[in-house]
Amino acid sequence: MKILMIGDVVGRGGRTTVKNILPDLINEYQIDFVTLQGENMASGFGLTLETVMEMLEVGVDVITSGNHVWDKNEFIEHLDNPKIPVIRPMNYPMNTPGRGYLYDSSPVGVVNIIGRVWVGEFDSPFSVMDEVLSNIYIDKKPIIVDFHAEATSEKAALGWHLDGRVTAVVGTHTHVPTADCKILPNGTAFVSDLGMVGAENSILGAEVEGSLNRFLTSRKHRMRPETKGIMNFNSVLITTNDTNNRAISIERIDRKIEI
Repeated sequence: MKILMIGDVVGRGGRTTVKNILPDLINEYQIDFVTLQGENMASGFGLTLETVMEMLEVGVDVITSGNHVWDKNEFIEHLDNPKIPVIRPMNYPMNTPGRGYLYDSSPVGVVNIIGRVWVGEFDSPFSVMDEVLSNIYIDKKPIIVDFHAEATSEKAALGWHLDGRVTAVVGTHTHVPTADCKILPNGTAFVSDLGMVGAENSILGAEVEGSLNRFLTSRKHRMRPETKGIMNFNSVLITTNDTNNRAISIERIDRKIEI
């Protein structure tokens, strides 16, 4: 099986880039399954039903999220809809709306988890993953993990903790693609960060002026996604062994277009 995992999609420019690139990639690589990190899709913060449907219509199968999943109040009610394949980090409190993984209704098990180092106070991603994996099994289908975390050390540690127990552990959140794609000794694919789908001439997908002024003035300035110019599309392609659902390969699939 070939699984494409797309980095954080930032605003309208990111969505337009996905719509222009993804269908051709699916055909070119004969991709079977697509995930997308969507917590920044709607004006840079959160998701809406409209932006989710835009991505599903061009070939995305599951949308993962992170700390910004709550930023659009009108979408929170949709997190419990079984027909909308959007998940939120598993290690939020149990009474939080939504679900942290998809397994039974999907040909690929997808788990969303959030880090604690420089991100926030959450349940341990390590113990929560242990609990999740006591109920779902890699021998039945591939299981991939979106670890939405800041620290590369925390991401690497979870990758090693889950080696051989899941098909892939990929990092998101920093919007910066890393060059450390590898297969761990027991067959789990790993990369510290997928990167983003957003403007190259930006600060993490946002207009330079607003982001820069935060550092120059120590005051909050409105962050707007950059919507024009050269857009980066960052993702990884994971190929699995159909016999044991371990990863055979992981490679970066990065593209640029101008809009």
